[in-house]
Amino acid sequence: MSTRQKNVENLIQKGFLGIALLSIIILILIIIFLFMEGLPIFKTVSFSDFVFGKYWYPTDDPADFGILSLIVGSLTVTMFSAVISIPLGVLTALYLSEIASKRVSEIVKPMIEMLAALPSVVIGFFGMVVVSPFLQEMFDIPVGLNMFNASVMLAFMSIPTICSISEDALFSVPLALKEGSLALGATHLETIVRVILPASVSGICTASILGLSRAIGETMVVLMVAGGASMIPTSIFDPVRPMPATIAAEMAEAPFRTEHYYALFAIGIVLFLFTLGFNLLADYISNKYRQTGEASL
Repeated sequence: MSTRQKNVENLIQKGFLGIALLSIIILILIIIFLFMEGLPIFKTVSFSDFVFGKYWYPTDDPADFGILSLIVGSLTVTMFSAVISIPLGVLTALYLSEIASKRVSEIVKPMIEMLAALPSVVIGFFGMVVVSPFLQEMFDIPVGLNMFNASVMLAFMSIPTICSISEDALFSVPLALKEGSLALGATHLETIVRVILPASVSGICTASILGLSRAIGETMVVLMVAGGASMIPTSIFDPVRPMPATIAAEMAEAPFRTEHYYALFAIGIVLFLFTLGFNLLADYISNKYRQTGEASL
């Protein structure tokens, strides 16, 4: 390798390093700003009252800044969307990677990936115009904008992420494991259930948790179809108000550097901690099962 080529290679490496460091610095600055703007609320409201308070009335006198109903709304919508999206996403990935013909896979896979390309406002509009009247008529409920509607829409948004990452995990299973199972007399179905799925559980778990991370942080869909009621739900058809929807709906109306303003940033801190926890859990499960799989092999 000539000196010029070495210099170009070193320059490229330094450029990539600079871009990576810039991304990290921007992320750190965003986190610092989030905490600087959110922590002042705890000078007037205790942490326990803020997190476990049942009432969110920021414009009352005196104001109530309890976000328990918002947290419950976010978690319930996310969990119900997971019940829908994880089985559909994983089974679709399994079908595309192990069962479908190449021609069918080439047709179906781009269609699934198109869901990821749809703007969230379009999915929310579909939930308002099509799904909401359908739910009202089907289940005879007064409001079609509710937790179930939001969960279904979020599931549609999570399926492409779960399916894509799960498919990559299934494709990464060594071919020798599949051939060895078939050579020992196992059927294709037995090979899928007893060999392929256990070997790819790390990637599937990671895909599921990352799908949940996207669902809990989604704003526009839950703002449009969740109902917007800051209350603890007692039924899947009750309207709810997740944390991202609250921030999006009220930030423009909150006077600068007031308690309401600080409280919304504090909600952002809580949401950030939830998404961070999901991503750390995904990383932990991925490493744990990867090490377990390598040891078993």
